[in-house]
This record gives sequence, C-alpha cells and structure tokens, in this order.
Amino acid sequence: MFLHYLDLSWRSLKRTPLVSLLMVLAIAIGIGITMTSLSVYHMMSMDPIPAKSKQLFMVQLETMDEGEGWWTSDNMPKQLTFQDSENLQLAAQAPKQAAMVKTGFAVHLNNPDFKPLLQPTRATGRDFFSIFNVPFLYGSVWSEEADITGDSLVVIGESLNQQLFGGGNNIGKTLYLDDEMYTIVGIIKTWSLASKFYDLNNGAFRETEQVYIPFAQVRLKELESWGNNNGWKHEDIQTAKDKLNSEILWLQFWVELPDQQSVEQYQAFLNNYIQEQKKVGRFKRDNPRVVIRNVNQWLQYNEVVSEDNKILVGLSFMFLAVCLANILGLLLAKFLRRAPEVGVRRALGASKNQVFAQHLVEVLVLGLLGGVCGILVAQLGLMGIRHSGSGYEALAVMNLKMYLSAPLISMTACVLAGLYPAWLVCRTNPAIYLKSQ
Repeated sequence: MFLHYLDLSWRSLKRTPLVSLLMVLAIAIGIGITMTSLSVYHMMSMDPIPAKSKQLFMVQLETMDEGEGWWTSDNMPKQLTFQDSENLQLAAQAPKQAAMVKTGFAVHLNNPDFKPLLQPTRATGRDFFSIFNVPFLYGSVWSEEADITGDSLVVIGESLNQQLFGGGNNIGKTLYLDDEMYTIVGIIKTWSLASKFYDLNNGAFRETEQVYIPFAQVRLKELESWGNNNGWKHEDIQTAKDKLNSEILWLQFWVELPDQQSVEQYQAFLNNYIQEQKKVGRFKRDNPRVVIRNVNQWLQYNEVVSEDNKILVGLSFMFLAVCLANILGLLLAKFLRRAPEVGVRRALGASKNQVFAQHLVEVLVLGLLGGVCGILVAQLGLMGIRHSGSGYEALAVMNLKMYLSAPLISMTACVLAGLYPAWLVCRTNPAIYLKSQ
C-alpha cells in the first residue's frame, strides 16, 4: 500500500509542477539556512576529545591579592604565571602534565631561495603529545632529558613539512627558527580539533600549531609570548627575566588525571602548593582558591558557544517555521482543489484513514525532496562562511550526522505542516460531489 501511495504522490506532484516546485524551494531554503547555522553550532559544541575529555584538566590558581579581577566573573584568572607553571612542572604530581605557551618564529632553511614562513609555535612539555592524542606521521617527541635541558629539537606538522621539504620522512634534518638551528625529531599528522580547547586565548577555533619545541626553552632563550599577557598589579618589568619572575599571567597548564582518586590527590597537592607559596610572600589573599576543570567544563566556563550562536540557531528555525506556514497555505489550496476526486474515492470505499495516509505520504515526499535540495543550499551557505574570514572556517562543514538530520528535519516539519490540510481533505463528504456530478 505504501508503494501505491508513493506512486500516487509522484503523479500528484507532476500534475501541479509549479506549485510542487514552489513548495520544494520553500522547504529547501528553510532547511538550507537552518542546517547552515545548526552545522556551525554543532561543530562548536562538539566534545573536541571525547575519549579523554573527563580526564584532562586545566589548572587555575587565584594568584592575585585581595580585590576583584577584571578577567572573569568569578575572579579566577584563566592562565598561570611562569613561576607557577615551572613549579608545577618540576613537582610532577600528575601522571601526565604539560605547561605551555604560544610563541612564534620565522621558519626557514637558511636558503636565499626559500622565503621564511612566520609560524605560531607551542613551547610545551613532551607529555603534550600523549595528553592530547597528537598523531605522529614520522619519528616521535623529544626525550625526557631534552624536556629538562631544552635542547634545540622540534616537532613539526605535516603541512609545514610539505612546505619546507615537499613531504616525506625528514627526521634528522634541520631547519631554522629565526636564527637558531633545530633538529627535527618528529612530524605529526594533520591534527584538527573541533575547538582549540587547550589554549582559548587567541580564538577557540584557530588551527593547531605546526611547530612544537621543549618548554625549557622559554627560560633558556627568553621566548616572547604570542598569546595573552594579563597583569593584575604594577610591576617594573625591564627584562625577560623580570617577566619570568613576575605575577603576569601568560601560560596554560594541563594535567591528565585518570580517575577520581588522582583528581582528589592532585587537588590536595595544589592546595598545599598554594599554602607554601603564601609562606614565601605570594598569594596574600586569605583563602586563595584552586580550581581544575575538565575539557567540557573549561569550554563552558569560557563560553565557547556564546548566547549569540544559540540565538542564531533559534532564528533559523523561526525562518523555517515561516517557510512552513507558506507551505501549509499551498497544501491547503492543493488538497482542497482535489476534494472532488477524494469524494469519488470515498464513495468507492476508501476510508478516511487511507485518504489521510495517502496525503501524508505525499507530504513526506515533498519533505524528502526539500531536504535533499536543502543540503545543497546549506553547502552554499557553508562555503560562504569558509570564504568570509569570520574565524569559523574550520567549523563550516557538515558531518554525517548533519547530512542525515537535514532530510529528517525537513520531513518532520512538512508532516507537521501537512497534518491539517490532510485531515481537512479526508473529512470530505462524498455525497456533495456525487450530487454535483
């Protein structure tokens, strides 16, 4: 019976091609706009590392003296000082930990024919790669000894490897970061995250870095920060060493804690650490707080998915509702025009339920066609976002879930719009039309 209804629906659509085309276009535009905003929102709100998001924690210390901080509503700074990052790294109280900061260099091969590439660089510990599941294409991370000595070793990304050497295994070769020569020990595969959660300071949706060096080089080579630098009191900063010993907040510190017991132990360690620092003249606040947040808590705390994004999704669904209101009017006109035909079918024995089902199947076919066309419209919208320079380029894609959701939303919406016209036409009194004949 269902196949018969499909055949009748197709015949009905072909009998009124203009009206059918208008309805499909209305659905397609509504679904296209809705799926454009919904796809971006879906990518924004995705768990960036679902396998470990409950085991990775960002450390926050209430380092400032009494008074209100301007950087967050709860007075907690989002970064650490260098001395705290270094102290926590040396204490090694977490199974895996990574202090890190964004810096940058002109990358080149000391060749006049090669134009230097300005590259953001992450100075971090070797645990960074295992904490965040960074995949290696060739080689591996530097040794534990290099983490301490700060040897001139580097891990680069696949894209940079292609630009510098044309791809391939180039472990052991050298490159220059500004005027310093570094030896390549690892090349990582193309590594993308739904959000760059480990450092949200310069944009949550920027690409991951292509250059990684040992964290110890921050002190050894007095590296500058390419990220945010937040200060809460006046300090006379004249040299790089002054900054390292200051209370300026400019680094991130992540730990991997596999279970609740290790979380509680690390929390206790941080509480002890902050009390020890009070004894040497820091953390003058009466009860300085310690907070560790897992990945999703950190994203929520930083409002990575803003209220504006949610409003935009809501507005797109409202636009879809307007499109459906127009479709409802067209369906009413089309179905009621068919009332004489329905009256004859009812007189020949068709039940109300059969007539109702037939018209709902026709609405479902409309929804399916509109949903498929809506995907094409959404692709145009996402293409526009990718070329807009808005910072959402990496998010302007549709994954499998969104591809399946488009026709499902479209058919559901069309059924809702078609319920009343289908119910109205199935209540047709056959006697009226038989009498008129």
